[in-house]
Parts: sequence; C-alpha cells; structure tokens
Amino acid sequence: MAPNRNSIRTSLRNSIAIDLSSVGHGDNALLDGGKVGGDEEPALIVSTGRPNRNSVHTIDLAAMSEMVHGVKGSDHGGLKSLPIEEEQKVYVAPQPVMDFPEGGWRAWATVAGSFLFNFCGFGYTMSFGVYQAYYVEHYITNQSTSTISWIGSVNSFLMISGGVIVGRLFDKGYFYHLITIGSLLYCFSLFMLSLAQPDNFYQIFLTQGLGMGIGAGIIYVPTVAVVSHYFLRYRVIAMTIAVSGTSLGAVIHPIMMNKLLNSNMSFGNAVRISAGMVTGLLIIASMLMRTRLPPPKRLIPLGEAVKKFSRDRAYVFAALGLLVFTMAFYYPLFYIQLDATAHGLSQTNSFYSLVILNASSFFGRILPGFFAQTLGVHNMITVADMGCTVLIFGMIGLRNLGGFIAVEIFYGFFAGTFVGLMGPLMALLSDDVSELGARMGIGFLFSGLGGLIGTPISGALLSTQDIWWKPALFSGVMGAGGLAMFVLMRVELYRRTAKKQNTVAA
Repeated sequence: MAPNRNSIRTSLRNSIAIDLSSVGHGDNALLDGGKVGGDEEPALIVSTGRPNRNSVHTIDLAAMSEMVHGVKGSDHGGLKSLPIEEEQKVYVAPQPVMDFPEGGWRAWATVAGSFLFNFCGFGYTMSFGVYQAYYVEHYITNQSTSTISWIGSVNSFLMISGGVIVGRLFDKGYFYHLITIGSLLYCFSLFMLSLAQPDNFYQIFLTQGLGMGIGAGIIYVPTVAVVSHYFLRYRVIAMTIAVSGTSLGAVIHPIMMNKLLNSNMSFGNAVRISAGMVTGLLIIASMLMRTRLPPPKRLIPLGEAVKKFSRDRAYVFAALGLLVFTMAFYYPLFYIQLDATAHGLSQTNSFYSLVILNASSFFGRILPGFFAQTLGVHNMITVADMGCTVLIFGMIGLRNLGGFIAVEIFYGFFAGTFVGLMGPLMALLSDDVSELGARMGIGFLFSGLGGLIGTPISGALLSTQDIWWKPALFSGVMGAGGLAMFVLMRVELYRRTAKKQNTVAA
C-alpha cells in the first residue's frame, strides 16, 4: 500500500537534512556538512504551509529516495515521482544571511579609531628612516648601518608577524584586552626610549625594536580586522581608509621628529613629546572602537588551519609574494633620507625626502580602495608590486634632486597601494569571516619575515663604503620575485573562478 502524503513528509523530515543556504558560500560549504564556514549547525525547517515565494525548492521524491536509500522510487514501497502539485512541494527556509550595516555612527567611529591606531603604530614604524639617519650620524656612531637597521626591521617584524597569535585571540573575542595591553606596552616603551643614552645600542634596541614592536604587533591586526565586522560590500573602501592612517602618521612623525631632533632640544625631550602625542591619540582611538559580531562558537585549531590554508594555492602564492616582496619594500623607506644626504642633497631636501614619499603613499592607500571593487584587489596589488620594483631598480641611478623627488612620489604611491590592499587581499582569500584573523596573522607573518631580513641585508651590502647600487639591485630582484608570486596567485584565482563557472553551467 502506497504511503500517504503525511508519511512522506515525516520520512523526509526524519531522513533528509539539506542546507540549501550553503550554495554559494564557497567551495567547501557542502563538504563541510552543510555548515556556513564550518562553525554553525545548519537549521533545516521543512514546512508544508504557505511558502515564502523566495524560498520554494521543488524536490523530486523518487530521485530523492534513490539518492538517500539507493533504490528507485518504483522499488521502494511504492514511492514514485508524483505530478507537481502544491502539496507535493517541500519548502525549505534558508538560513538567515549575515547582515552588515555598511555604515552608521558606530561603524565609522570604528574606522576612525583604526585610522588613529595605524597613525600611531604602523605610521611610526614607517618613519624609522628619520631615526636611522639620526642614529648613524649622531647617536649610535659606534655601530654599523646594517646593525642599526636591525632596530627598525625587528620593530616591523614584530608589529606585522604578531598577528599569528594575536589574530587567534581576536577571533576568540579578546579585542578589548588586546588593544588595552598593546597600547600600554607601546606607550611605555616609547617613553623608555627617551631615557636611552648615546652609543648604547642595546637600550634603543630593547625599547624601540622589541618593546614598541611587540606593542604595535598586539594592536595592529585586531584594529584592522574589526572593520570587517561592519562592512561587506564596502569593506575594501573602509579598510583602505583605516590603514591610510599609516601614511598620515608617516608624514607627521618625520616632520615632527626631524624638527625636534635637529633643534637645540635633547634626544630624550624630543622623544617624550612624541610619546605624549601618541599616548593621547591611542586613548581616543580605544574609546572610539567597538566590536559587533560575537566570536564563533568553534575556532578551527591553528594546526588544522595551517593545513587548510596550505591547500589553498592562491593563498600560498600570496603569502610567498608578501615574504619576498617585503624584503625589498622597506629599502626606500629606511634608506632614502640617508641616500639623499650621501649624494649631496641639502639638509632640508634630505629631511623632506621621507615626508614626500609618505605623503604620496596617503593617496596610494585611499584612491585604489574606490577602484578595487571593480578592478579587483588581486590585480591592483600585483600592479603595485610591479610599480615598486621598477622604481627600486631606478634608485641605482639616483644622483640629483629631480630623480629623488620622482622616486619618492611614485614609490610612495605604489607602496601605499600595496600596504593598503594587504588586509583586503587576506579578506578576499578568506571564504569565512571567522578565519580572517588567522589568515591575516599567517599572511602577515610571512610579510614580517621579509621585513626582518631584508633591510639588514641591504645595510650589509651598502657597507661602510656606501656602495648604493648593491642594495638597490638586491631589493629590485626581491621585488621581481614577489611579483612572480602575485602573478601566480592571479592565475590560480582565475582558474578557480573558471572552474566554478563551468560547474554552475553544467
């Protein structure tokens, strides 16, 4: 005897669990048990009442029976295909889609707070060229240029690569703890730098290299990643506005420190004035920022995350590109002012060389954000790498003021574009927002490693004889290697897109 309609509904309700909302949520959505991002359990609601027009899904009962039980409808208790009628449809209510405000007071206040954190953190790191020149010429004259550059390279490494641990803590919901502890350590270390004595390399290394680097590393990834809580459609624009604080900081800090350090004021008083300003801005930034999304119920273990990310070829190429290119990236930032002085430019022109570069990077961070939605983050970051590489090779022939200004303007723009799109690139490669902190942390670790070893190598190649073409050639080659990795990343992303389109068409 054929089962009645109620028994059919009951059988379907008890034996079939389909989450149709997983369609379109990434390649692994269905492979992950129908979960979105692998974190939330699917919630199937089967209704035979009046359906929502947008959530109607018609299921062939015979085909479904064959799929689940391995037998044809005619062989399974008389269950067979029925004419399509209203009562034979199964209505599946899709899971609620995560909603993003895409603006509002709280969202833009968080962007403003992130802007200030980048102004004080990454912006200060990108101003190290001022300290590098001052240390070499006046304050740490008993050490080589390569040795002194370790202060800035360790600082940048710890700031960027700290995201491996900090990103996980951010994903677990410790945002406020991180920005509080990081800000306190950063400000304390900056004030302690003001107590460092001349020719005491270890004092400056401990405070500016280690202390400020760890403090900046604790606050960097969380203050960038939290912007993604409020934006999806306009995420790239919001993130580029937030990280543009780095460029403004890298303009203000060099002007301020050059004026203070080269006046009658002592090194200690100059640094204390800078530390006071930074402390006040970090307090304001902390008051502005708020999280919105709760932490996920389950986080993928770090070891499992590394295995998963290592199978994502586009992500692997991107991480390798960050590693290799960053070995070249900091060379102009750390050495442009010293290079200008060595080639006979006036003190005023040398002082403002880093300011011009960083002022140009401000526009490089802001403008691409408005085009990345159309042109693609992966395309624009590849072009930025190519532009930086060409200009680094061009530094081999720098001899006059016009050449320096041209490199400063164009390198600043492309460098700003690259840094501004690092976070959005990690977001592009993350098909689950709960993985964003981990992906950013691991990706930035590779970038930090490149910055750690790149500038000391450049300093060693420069040597005490000031052979400027050697570090420029080395950095140019590293930039070209990074470009090759980003090209491979683009190829993989296009291949993946074509595969998805063919699957949908089939």
